[in-house]
Amino acid sequence: MKEHDSGKYPDSYTYKRRPVELKFFNTFKDVEEAILFEKKIKKWSKAKKVALINSEFEKLPNLAKKKF
Repeated sequence: MKEHDSGKYPDSYTYKRRPVELKFFNTFKDVEEAILFEKKIKKWSKAKKVALINSEFEKLPNLAKKKF
């Protein structure tokens, strides 16, 4: 968080979006697992991300279904 808010990496996505606010965090056994989870979340809809942030885990399966 310090690096994001300080603007340590000017080419990063968060550089122009400061200050950043932590909305969700989780712990992982290894960095590879964390990276895979982050990539997965980036593909989610905004509604699904909001449910995750609000700890509404029961909503996640329904938000994953495509509506045709």
